Amino acid sequence: MERIYTDRADAGRRLGAALLRKLRGSPVLVLGLPRGGVAVAAEVARLLSAPHDALVVRKVGAPFQPELALGAVGPGGIQIRNEPLLASLSDGAAYFELGVTRERLEVERRERTYREGRAPLDLAGRDVVLVDDGIATGATARCAVAASRALGAKSVTVAVPVAPGEVLAELAAVADDVVCLEAPRPFRAVGAWYEHFEPVEDDEVRELLRGGRPA
Repeated sequence: MERIYTDRADAGRRLGAALLRKLRGSPVLVLGLPRGGVAVAAEVARLLSAPHDALVVRKVGAPFQPELALGAVGPGGIQIRNEPLLASLSDGAAYFELGVTRERLEVERRERTYREGRAPLDLAGRDVVLVDDGIATGATARCAVAASRALGAKSVTVAVPVAPGEVLAELAAVADDVVCLEAPRPFRAVGAWYEHFEPVEDDEVRELLRGGRPA
């Protein structure tokens, strides 16, 4: 299988170039989804000359398969439920509520850690571009869209280097626009399309965000 991207910085530069052509200078606020999406978003924001920040959302994984999303949680109590999956599981609702409690604490921890006392950028009336390093199930991205709207964003664009086509169609129903460079079949996993896909640690996220604030 041929990889598409060298690393997240490479993906961010390519995604940023595509957005630069599409936006034609329109001012936007770029929000990366931690952790990996922040590394992509930093390159996107640099090319767009736009401020960037992190929007912390967390997937609620199934107990038997953590990568399978029962839903997701975000700031301000926002949550997304994967209703068909929850209905198919015995005690699915109980699993979800336990996961929500756990992941909400992690959302709060990450927001404190990443911003180092800084307030989050104000989304009210802004055109927001949500960036991740890729999308698998779409639960986290849907939660990020819902959170952005709840925080007052005027419009929300989801922008990613790679994602499954069927998930992109679902996101198009909730976002104002979706920009994806590649939708390979079969999809497999996000990391399969990168030569280098090492975990992004909290320290790296903090460093990337320090340079993303407006003057």
